[in-house]
Amino acid sequence: MLQISDTVSISESEIDISAMRSQGAGGQNVNKVATAIHLRFDIKASSLPDRYKERLLNLNDNRITQAGVIVIKSQEYRSQEQNREVALTRLQELIKSAVVVPKKRFKSKPTRSSQRKRLDSKTKRGQVKAMRQKITD
Repeated sequence: MLQISDTVSISESEIDISAMRSQGAGGQNVNKVATAIHLRFDIKASSLPDRYKERLLNLNDNRITQAGVIVIKSQEYRSQEQNREVALTRLQELIKSAVVVPKKRFKSKPTRSSQRKRLDSKTKRGQVKAMRQKITD
């Protein structure tokens, strides 16, 4: 059972986890042991609430396919169990981040003093440049 929040959780049967051989260098172990984990989670067929599903499907994330399946690959560790835990944690964080509603941004005006400072600095800079020019009669 993967706990997302106090009220939402995902059963292990909804998550498809398969082991495969890791990529890259790794010595003798890499060609023999399947330590990398490939996690697949179908958003549409899951027991998540509808608002979770909508937010996840609207996310612009490379890990979510066109068919609405989250694919996470973990191969950082030499242990299959550690990679499995990392993949499940990534899935949990992805789902949690999708539900968080971003804070609404309010327009702000620059203060009078900041406007005055900006204009003063522009004037000073113009004077410095004017002093560099040739003097003509």
